[in-house]
Amino acid sequence: QVQLVESGGGAVQAGDSLRLSCAASGRTLSNYRMGWFRQAPGKEREFVAVISWSIDSTSYADSVKGRFTISRDNAKNMVYLQMNSLKPEDTAVYYCAGPVGPGFRADYWGQGTQVTVSS
Repeated sequence: QVQLVESGGGAVQAGDSLRLSCAASGRTLSNYRMGWFRQAPGKEREFVAVISWSIDSTSYADSVKGRFTISRDNAKNMVYLQMNSLKPEDTAVYYCAGPVGPGFRADYWGQGTQVTVSS
């Protein structure tokens, strides 16, 4: 069993930055991909970013490429999402999830953290 707890969300203005954190506990997530997803009101949950735990390769949704950066600290079992140049359309509940498999499906999900960006 893995527990994922997100933090760092909040209400900001367009152009601001936020850093989300995801603390994983229960077991070491070495060799697993971890990811961030988001769900805006009235929309389906969508992929945001994913990072390979051991190889350190990353992938991003086109909508956030160049603005968001996913990273991880293996020693602390943490995953981060640095979000810069935030836009109102980034408003959503952000979820940490993993291990991320084919089709961006994940076994474990956090409870989510709200990010609200006003114009």
